[in-house]
Amino acid sequence: MATFVWCFGVSLVFLSFFSCTHVVGADTISTIISGFRAEDGSKTVMQEGFLIVEADSFNDIRFFGQHFSSNVTISFTRTAASRNSPCDDFSRTEKFTAVAVTDASAVIPVKFELHSESDIYFVCLKEVVIRTSVSESGAETAIEDIRWIHQGDEPWMSVKVKAAYVETTLLPLPLEVICILCLLCLSGIFSGLNLGLMALDKTELVIVENCGGAKEKNYAKKIRPVRAKGNFLLCTLLLGNVLVNSTFTILLDDLTSGLVAVIGTTLAIVLFGEIVPQAICCRHGLAVGAHTIMLTKLFMVLTAPLSWPISKVLDKILGEELGTVYNRTKLLELLKVTYDQHDMENEEVRIIHGALHLTTRTVKEVMTKLEDVFMLPYDAKLDFDTMSEIMKNGYTRVPVYEGDRGTIVALLNIKDLAFVDPDDNTPLATVCKFYQHPTATVFNDTTLATMLDEFKKGNYHMAFVQEVQNEDDKDPAYVKIGLVTLEDIIEEIIQEEILDETDVVTDNVRKMPRASKVRQDFRAFAHDQEAHNPNRPAMSPQLQLATFQFLITTVEPFKGELISDTILKRLLRQNIFHVIKIKDASSKVLTLYTAGKPADYFIMILEGRVQVLVGKEKLIFESGPFSHFGAQALTDAAKPLTDDHSKQTPTRERSATMVAIPTIARLTKTARASFSRLSGSHPDIAAQKGSTFVPDYSVSLVTDCQYICVKRSQYWAARRATLMEHQKHRVGSTEDFFTKEWNQAEKSSHRGSIIEALETPQIGDVAPPSGSAAAPSDDDCVSRGDISGIEVEFSCKDSPNHVSSGGSPIGPTTPEEDRLLPTDNFE
Repeated sequence: MATFVWCFGVSLVFLSFFSCTHVVGADTISTIISGFRAEDGSKTVMQEGFLIVEADSFNDIRFFGQHFSSNVTISFTRTAASRNSPCDDFSRTEKFTAVAVTDASAVIPVKFELHSESDIYFVCLKEVVIRTSVSESGAETAIEDIRWIHQGDEPWMSVKVKAAYVETTLLPLPLEVICILCLLCLSGIFSGLNLGLMALDKTELVIVENCGGAKEKNYAKKIRPVRAKGNFLLCTLLLGNVLVNSTFTILLDDLTSGLVAVIGTTLAIVLFGEIVPQAICCRHGLAVGAHTIMLTKLFMVLTAPLSWPISKVLDKILGEELGTVYNRTKLLELLKVTYDQHDMENEEVRIIHGALHLTTRTVKEVMTKLEDVFMLPYDAKLDFDTMSEIMKNGYTRVPVYEGDRGTIVALLNIKDLAFVDPDDNTPLATVCKFYQHPTATVFNDTTLATMLDEFKKGNYHMAFVQEVQNEDDKDPAYVKIGLVTLEDIIEEIIQEEILDETDVVTDNVRKMPRASKVRQDFRAFAHDQEAHNPNRPAMSPQLQLATFQFLITTVEPFKGELISDTILKRLLRQNIFHVIKIKDASSKVLTLYTAGKPADYFIMILEGRVQVLVGKEKLIFESGPFSHFGAQALTDAAKPLTDDHSKQTPTRERSATMVAIPTIARLTKTARASFSRLSGSHPDIAAQKGSTFVPDYSVSLVTDCQYICVKRSQYWAARRATLMEHQKHRVGSTEDFFTKEWNQAEKSSHRGSIIEALETPQIGDVAPPSGSAAAPSDDDCVSRGDISGIEVEFSCKDSPNHVSSGGSPIGPTTPEEDRLLPTDNFE
């Protein structure tokens, strides 16, 4: 449109007036051409005043002037002449007639042949003159006289011809399309490699090459030499990307129009040259970079004349490229951020976290405060009480102080006590002087890493922490505030508490006891035994402890589910220990068990030796400490034997049988109700009421002996106390109840002398213990008494005679012994 306006203006400026005359008789009509311009500016152009049109195609040219008619015809000649000169003799083009005519203008389609681009065509206007001729006869005849008038050689009245525009491409169309596709692929490769390779820093490549998978190691090995030239690689990728994008744009513009080329290039490069490649390479950059490494090297060589100097300038200005380096804080944060992605366990993460804090945390933060440290005074005696306290606390190293707890003078290792006898009451100072374990001291600001290095040397694994104490009126002094061990540092590394088999608390800060590890306090065996039972023979705490452990772990009737630890300890404080000297004892006392004679007691040898005769063959063997006899006398509930059955059963087959004994003939209403409730609620206990134990072996002493003897009534007193403890149904404390039951058992044992004289002839005598009462006569067999609130009447006539071993009732057969069995109501 702009070309059209410009051409129109130029045409008006150079208007000239020419005349075309039609002569008819004496009258003439003149056509005047003032100028012309091209109607379609896309195919024409004005240059140096000349109108230039394309050859071999029609171009609409509008002529301006006056007196245009529909028969206006023009032609063009290449011969220059002055205005209004005849051009009949000149060579002319074909004639062109107007198609759109007004009085002031006419549009005439014209077409030129290109002979030479230097040729200039001039306008020739056809002039028609009509003359009237009169014949001799007087008739008039119109005669047309046609001539061509030259319109001058001025530039604005001249036309130049140029070759017609033919659309061509830089390359053949198939080859150009292939080149466009290849360039688009290269653009995507350069863009993806720019993100994929440059995102892999040197440190990461070294890590992958050293500890990655087999493929990853191979990829990293190929990429690392190229990636090491960081700026050179960057310049190559960017230069190659710009080069292929520019070439792609040019070829696409040559193939299409300008607007289509702009839109197509933008969409193609953004989608297939940027977004898709970078999305792939950001996730698989290592694999893509390894597979295209040869292409990258090729372009590095091709672009080296430009990219290599630029990379050197960048290296000089920016310095050498460094890989990613993580400090402690960044590494910890990296573990937190990638918590859901890495394959490490929580324990591994905690260990890494603890190890990274070794150089920042100090011993003061993990130490055990001095007031919480278990210590021993330097003047202590290593007796049973002290050693029991050491065992109870469970520590392997115990600091020793003198005077003030802050004055640490020695260190006791539990291994040092291996050859120390608690009975010797060895001074602690003697052991400390003998072993002389070093005591180390460190300052409170010592880091855990430094402390670990010291512990690794092996000189010590425990150190005391000290700090400088400043007071206004005193000089600065070093004060011990706690201790730190190798275990504390290891716990800080793994971020968990380490509990070994000797620990009694979970940690050294909260001091919470272990729920599943309650250590026994053996100091109870070191209490003054005279305060509990002055008549009991002297027993060492070690022997009491050994007896307790053996009974509760080995002897079935004394295990924890039957008798609790507390009750068993109370039982061992009673008068059940006996010491017999061979030279001072009678032969009757030297016999502990006699074959075929009932026994209601249990014996365990503590010191000395005994001789055992077994069966009819009289097999003899000796037994020593911690051998026990008569366990069945306490708990066996075998079916009682009748007299006939006793005669038919061989002695050898009755090694652990129970024989019938007298039972209560008549009970009061209260006693019968008590017995009924007991039998219904505790059949395992009530079943013991009418039976006793008959051994088929004999046991006698051969050396001085120390043993314990527990009667059946005493055992069931302990069982009743245990039941009360388990059922949480007691009056007062368990210990008071045990004392009450024990006293009842002792009374029952004493009153058993009433029926001691009622012996069964076929069974024989059993030696009564010293101090037992004389057997009553037959006249005294019937007796009535009120024992513990239960009215009882005995009748010797209602039941067969029986014997009592050791002057005590054979099993719980008296109302007093019934009292030992559990009932529903207690006094």
